[in-house]
Amino acid sequence: MRALQLLDDKRLELTEIAPPPAPGNGEVTVEIKAVALNHIDVWGWRGMAFAKRKLPLTIGAEASGIIRSVGAGVGNLQVGQLVSIYGAKTCGLCKACREGRDNLCTHVSGVHGFHIDGFACEAVNLPARLLVPAPLDCDEIDAAVAPITFGTVEHMLFDNAKLQPGETILVHAGGSGIGSAAIQLAKRMGCTVYTTVGSDSKMEKAKALGADVVINYRDDRFEHVVRKLTKKKGVDVVFEHVGADTWAGSMLSLKRGGRLVTCGSTSGVSTQMNLMQLFQQQLKIFGSFGCRMENMANAMQKMAQGIVHPVIDTIVNFDDIEKALERMESREVFGKIILKIN
Repeated sequence: MRALQLLDDKRLELTEIAPPPAPGNGEVTVEIKAVALNHIDVWGWRGMAFAKRKLPLTIGAEASGIIRSVGAGVGNLQVGQLVSIYGAKTCGLCKACREGRDNLCTHVSGVHGFHIDGFACEAVNLPARLLVPAPLDCDEIDAAVAPITFGTVEHMLFDNAKLQPGETILVHAGGSGIGSAAIQLAKRMGCTVYTTVGSDSKMEKAKALGADVVINYRDDRFEHVVRKLTKKKGVDVVFEHVGADTWAGSMLSLKRGGRLVTCGSTSGVSTQMNLMQLFQQQLKIFGSFGCRMENMANAMQKMAQGIVHPVIDTIVNFDDIEKALERMESREVFGKIILKIN
């Protein structure tokens, strides 16, 4: 079968690999339908794996598929069912996994497509416990963006930051996949949404998603705009995933007692912080990684009900993957790039 594999740093090739065998006990065979690309795919493409990995490596961390075969001991899934796939191989046995907090697994084997083989292939065998059934009104793209794009945001906003209706929130990089999801989820619950984008062409698109204030960070200091419009009070929550370039401004944008939640560091992993500002303003900082499978299920229910929708920049096939990754690196993307498999 066909697979997109990383053979060396920045060397992706469409290869032929053996199809998966019959599923074992507790496993199912999933025919992959769609893969949603993320910055983690770009990092892997560049060779930025922060743990040992074995090449060749099949890429793709976020995907959906149709169940084609069911192994022994699987009672909750059926052939023909559309599923969303959890993005990491967790143990299922530790306390965190048993409590439904797989993103805190103490024996995780790695992130698919980054440390271990991912989903950019025609079929794969997976543990049934790592698959979340999609509602009937979800399509393969909805299910593909649930694990990282929407699941990550659900976990950040609701599990960690505890965002409440009527609050104010600053969402960085509103044109990114998770940024576009955060704008929608926050606005639909009645929040006032500020967001940053990197070009004038993205401003109207962000407003169309529900952002109340859109700031082109190349033209204006976002923290100055936020403080001016909030009469120097700041916002309740900052949704941070940019890192070093925006950290100080994000802290300055928070009101007294405000909460910053972060899941990324695309502009750098190290920064300085004003500790006096932190404790005097009684700010709260939450680190957030991945999501719970319940977050995926909640996200798909909202998509099925039409409350939110995935924002799609481009849909590509196997042959266009390098162009897609180059587009992601150029930061021209608004929303998600989807790789269609079958």
